[in-house]
Amino acid sequence: MLVFNIFGSLAQLERDLICDRTNAGLKAARERESLGGRRPVITPDKLRKARDNIAAGLTVREAATRLKVG
Repeated sequence: MLVFNIFGSLAQLERDLICDRTNAGLKAARERESLGGRRPVITPDKLRKARDNIAAGLTVREAATRLKVG
């Protein structure tokens, strides 16, 4: 029984350390004003062009194909 308690305590300690390191990394990223996640596929310029193409009569699929976003 003692061994299980020791392993459980070590696992909890490791979990807490991982949590602390993750939070420290997120805080450092916020201070660097680093955005996380995937970069946007479509830029504001491509979005404007897509809307212009759709207004000109193209389907959404055709506009996306022309701009290579879909």
